[in-house]
Amino acid sequence: MRSSSRPPHTEAGLPTTGVICAALAAVLLTLVAVRWSPLMSLDRTLADALHRRAVTEPGLVQVNRVLTDWVWDPWTMRALIAVAVVALWWRGARLLAVWVAATSALATAVQQGLKAALGRERPQWPDPVDSANYAAFPSGHAMTAVVTCGLLLWLLRLHGAGPGLWRTALTVSGVSVVGVAVTRLYLGVHWLTDVLGGLLLGAAVVAFSSTGYTALRRHIDRDAALSRRP
Repeated sequence: MRSSSRPPHTEAGLPTTGVICAALAAVLLTLVAVRWSPLMSLDRTLADALHRRAVTEPGLVQVNRVLTDWVWDPWTMRALIAVAVVALWWRGARLLAVWVAATSALATAVQQGLKAALGRERPQWPDPVDSANYAAFPSGHAMTAVVTCGLLLWLLRLHGAGPGLWRTALTVSGVSVVGVAVTRLYLGVHWLTDVLGGLLLGAAVVAFSSTGYTALRRHIDRDAALSRRP
């Protein structure tokens, strides 16, 4: 498949989507940083309710641990991006390959930078069903899942994926993103706001990245057309 220089019509709203998601993420980050009481209370109430249920369901806990540690693990997601990058490079779409790789790397840098800057503690339990290291906000699993699924969906749309493939990919991506969010909360290793922050930031990164690539591709194509004029 060869990348088209004309962006699909579904990208028309991406800049607005990116701005909205980034703005919501910024508001959420601020509220978490100042420990806004109503939001902290919501986090604690949901976490307590899910943990009380999790400790009584060891079988379901094990299923969730397999999903979060293997199927939807950030390194699994990054491996999918690596496969896509290699495929794009092999097909000659090298600018796009570098762009996708850089977007994934940037998302990881943003995620880790925010974790270090905020230093939010994860939920603590006397009887934990799972454990996780490093700071809590934003959820790395949630953000990486959105960035990976978003980029892969964008690539499929960019290359004119058929309706069947598109619906299948959209369904798998939706299940994966929701599944990641649910497993991190159910296992008690993240607060609700951590997961929401990861989802919003991931969506913003994908929206800005795809918009930026479209603008760059247009500029390159326009310069190439001008250079061919007599």
